[in-house]
Amino acid sequence: MVLFINACVRAESRTLQLAKAQLARISDDYIEIKLVDVTFPKIDESFLTKRDSLIANKKFDDDLFAMARQFAVADTIVIAAPYWDLSFPAMVKQYLEFINVVGITFEYTNDGIPRGLCKANKLYYVMTAGGNFVPEDFGYGYVKTLCQSFYGIKDVELISAIGLDVYGADVSLILNEAVNKIK
Repeated sequence: MVLFINACVRAESRTLQLAKAQLARISDDYIEIKLVDVTFPKIDESFLTKRDSLIANKKFDDDLFAMARQFAVADTIVIAAPYWDLSFPAMVKQYLEFINVVGITFEYTNDGIPRGLCKANKLYYVMTAGGNFVPEDFGYGYVKTLCQSFYGIKDVELISAIGLDVYGADVSLILNEAVNKIK
């Protein structure tokens, strides 16, 4: 099963164009989560108490963990996240926090080291940026480290097109080159 985590807001999103090209290359069939349509719960003490109780009692079938279970069983994952204000959109962080569940997406060894429980062999991180200065650790690096260190997804690949808003940039050319790399 291919899971597509879509953090694109604009209908004509350049990141979404790249993600669709990647999805077309790997599968005709995928499950999409549009993060703009997800209403994440307010994280307060009552939420944490409920979540901790469910985890302690191993009640992982609760609806609260539906997205974590979905992430954990996916064979391939595609995240489409435009580069905004030196990182990814906040909804990506909310999603990652929400699926980060001990007993579903990872567990701790007796030494306290995280061990991944996710089935995915590959995660594609798709992003576009207006400028040319895009430090890896300001978005992609965070997701890569989380996937490799916690979820057990060792093969994490960046697909990107940058410099799209630089004065004089040939946006079509830059996007086409990125799509051709995918193919």
